[in-house]
Amino acid sequence: MSISKTRLQNNPLLVIVGPTAVGKTQVSIELARRLDAEIVSADSRLFYRGMDIGTAKPTPAERQGIPHHLIDVADPDEVWSLALFQQAAHQAIGAIHARGKLPILVGGTGQYVKAVIEGWQPPEQPPIPSLRAVLERMAAEQGKDAMHAMLTFLDPIAAQKIDPRNVRRTIRALEVIFSTGRRFSDQRRKTSSPYQVQIIGLTRNRKILYERVDARIEQMLQQGFLDEVRRLLEKYPPDLPAFSAIGYRQMIEVVQGKRTLEEAVAEIKRLTRRYVRQQGAWFREEDPQIHWFDLDQISFEEIFTFVYSWWKEVSQNESSMAK
Repeated sequence: MSISKTRLQNNPLLVIVGPTAVGKTQVSIELARRLDAEIVSADSRLFYRGMDIGTAKPTPAERQGIPHHLIDVADPDEVWSLALFQQAAHQAIGAIHARGKLPILVGGTGQYVKAVIEGWQPPEQPPIPSLRAVLERMAAEQGKDAMHAMLTFLDPIAAQKIDPRNVRRTIRALEVIFSTGRRFSDQRRKTSSPYQVQIIGLTRNRKILYERVDARIEQMLQQGFLDEVRRLLEKYPPDLPAFSAIGYRQMIEVVQGKRTLEEAVAEIKRLTRRYVRQQGAWFREEDPQIHWFDLDQISFEEIFTFVYSWWKEVSQNESSMAK
């Protein structure tokens, strides 16, 4: 179902959230196919070309016939900041509206989704290469925990929202603090959302979800995850921020002979389960703005019926406005 190909004035945006391996890709693609919609990825792991297997990136076959945006938009040695993603996402969504189609924002990276739908305005302070180099050297010498502890001392609110393993974000927050003399958290502002948002959340029983996580990791190995990492290391250094994604760091250590494949797989499964729990902090099941669907209990048709009803109402309102 699609309305006439004219610019959508009320800026509808369907958002699909949920933890890793819950089934967002399959649901979003089927919804896009039935609604003649386009998908905008809000998963920071999918930006990078060549990082396909370890990120569970939708395959070309899965994407066929369904326009996908913000997948394969950068090389691994390019850094995509939150502000850059936000700008690109708004541009993609605006172009989809201009085509009279429904954009579907799909993500497991909570802050990227929130930045788009809540009108975040990241700090405007541009990077300072010399300061960043000093902070990166400190991180290399003292470790990520020491850098995060420094951020906790200077700006506990920002530190609470930044994963200690995400050294790049920790360094960016410290860079802004040192260059402006103000807390990073005080400089991140919100404006009203530019979209008419409908959020659906996908969930499963935690035990089943963990089983799906483990099965996905085993499938990655069968698909050639280790060979993918070897190919990447032929072109890029192993310490790129892009390779901090769960799985890549562990597989790099296998290639380097620092750990066995069995040890790496066990670590990837453990960290992915922890990441699943962390994702729940961004989108809580008690949030009244999110309509949750338990994929262990309901069929896709129930999700489609809900979304179609909303989209039909949006379309009718748009037609009324156009008269």
